[in-house]
Amino acid sequence: MSKTTQKNIAIIGGGPSAMMLAYVLSKFHTVTIYEKNNGLGNKFLVAGKGGFNFTNSLAGTELAEKYSPKEFMQEAILSFDSKALREWYANLGLETFVGTSGRVFPIKGIKPVEVLNKIKEKLHSQNVIIEYDHEFIGFDENKNVKIKFKDEIKTLIADYYIFALGGSSWSVTGSDGKWTKHFEEIGVNIIPFESSNCGVNINWDNHIVENHAGKPLKNISVTVDGTTLKGEAVITKYGLEGNVIYPIIPKVRKLLKTKIKVEIKIDFKPDNTIDDLLKRVSNKKISSKDYGKLFNLKREQLALIKCYTTKEEYLSVELFIRKIKNLSIPVESLRDIEESISTVGGIDIEELNPDFSLKNHPKIYCIGEMVDWDAPTGGFLLQGAFSMGHLAGKSIYDIINKAI
Repeated sequence: MSKTTQKNIAIIGGGPSAMMLAYVLSKFHTVTIYEKNNGLGNKFLVAGKGGFNFTNSLAGTELAEKYSPKEFMQEAILSFDSKALREWYANLGLETFVGTSGRVFPIKGIKPVEVLNKIKEKLHSQNVIIEYDHEFIGFDENKNVKIKFKDEIKTLIADYYIFALGGSSWSVTGSDGKWTKHFEEIGVNIIPFESSNCGVNINWDNHIVENHAGKPLKNISVTVDGTTLKGEAVITKYGLEGNVIYPIIPKVRKLLKTKIKVEIKIDFKPDNTIDDLLKRVSNKKISSKDYGKLFNLKREQLALIKCYTTKEEYLSVELFIRKIKNLSIPVESLRDIEESISTVGGIDIEELNPDFSLKNHPKIYCIGEMVDWDAPTGGFLLQGAFSMGHLAGKSIYDIINKAI
């Protein structure tokens, strides 16, 4: 990239996609971030509380496969994938390592706030202006952006406006989805927000809630509508959550809309076949009291199986084994948006060009979780946000260069 005629770039929102875009463009243009909170990257910090993985070791087309709609996200992911993001972090002085699950973490001892501070230091070194406590409150008649600061309303005049206002989960971080009405006022179609990467509500028997809430179900597989994943779930008072649950949420969400009974099927022994388990009881007199030791099942696993089988099935060793391998549990609903890790919905992708500019308002870009795309946990969400910011930044740079 070479030096260009300077333009004024206004970024509204201060999450990962906004910070990446500011990094790309501030080397050549005047960039101002308007953030309604008193700090950047609030959701970035909250995401780090559960183990801060900011990308995944998958790269290229394998990485792009994790995003939906794939065609919409593919260019951004391929042009700035996990390898590029790790190199970017390395240039900031942040070393990374790949965990056993393929997730990419900062080296041990580096906290999320330290990562965020490194990014902010870089932005400051490139003269990015950051205006805190500036809240987006709509557009004027010329589609310029109106911002509220304390009791003052400002109208921003910029060459390009880039919005990175987040989705609608974890509203304490500022992602409350209230911005949607302002985009609808300028004719932009908004898809209602829905939960993603969340737990499922199950109508548990009281015995399960009282005795087993909080316990993990390790080394299981879960199947929904033909899709099977291995991992771990946690029994909660309301149902199930965990890394084997979150990736199946898109299918569960879709099925719940059909009014058809939705069930998840749990295999407690995914590494054993039914025949393997039957061999353990061959020519033996077995009582149901022997199940735990014989099949290496914990109390919570036995309790779940007992809740979702008939007395006849539970007392028959062969039928019990089949339930070990295929226990159907009905799902009532998804958890509320507020406690979901991410959301789907927001700006309809049909409103956007491939570079994330609005088709009817080409000087306005929308990036990050405010746009209707989806990805599982495991580093893919942050990667998607960074990739979108990078692609939008490169696109704006190229457009300006061509106009000179």
